Amino acid sequence: MLLKRPWRQSADPFSITVIRMGVWPHDLDLNRHVTNGRYFTMADIGRMDYVLKTGAFRTALRLKAVPIVGDAWGKFRRELKLFETFEIHTRMLGWDDKWSFLEHRFVKDGRTAGVVIMRGVFRAPKGTVPPAVLIKDLGLPEQSPAMPDWLTAWSARCDGMSAQLRHEEAKN
Repeated sequence: MLLKRPWRQSADPFSITVIRMGVWPHDLDLNRHVTNGRYFTMADIGRMDYVLKTGAFRTALRLKAVPIVGDAWGKFRRELKLFETFEIHTRMLGWDDKWSFLEHRFVKDGRTAGVVIMRGVFRAPKGTVPPAVLIKDLGLPEQSPAMPDWLTAWSARCDGMSAQLRHEEAKN
């Protein structure tokens, strides 16, 4: 991804970025289709492409920040089999005070094979960079687009799990 950067077309942060990939033997599980965990690894590649194309990487570099995935969730609908080609369509779903939310759709022949949703942050030496800082730098409105109820509910459940883990660790 980084080596291709000088030739990569830039993209609006609200656009859908697309990369084409293929299924290789190391992507398969015993059922001879892409293993569930591989979707998350491939989503990382789609996310890097998105960050490079939208220019978010420039802001991150300036702030000495690195992207961190806090939580990810996957929905698997159709198989991707050996040597098939597919696309990963990545788009920004929105943001709140702490998290940015991205969707990665795995598309084969115009149909969705799977979806990975993630919420993440950029972490700098002085702490988490609020999404508003990145959003402003990208020239976007400070207000997030309306996010679907299922997404805000999922994020709240992730926060609940984090609180539970902190509580359990405080006991020990």
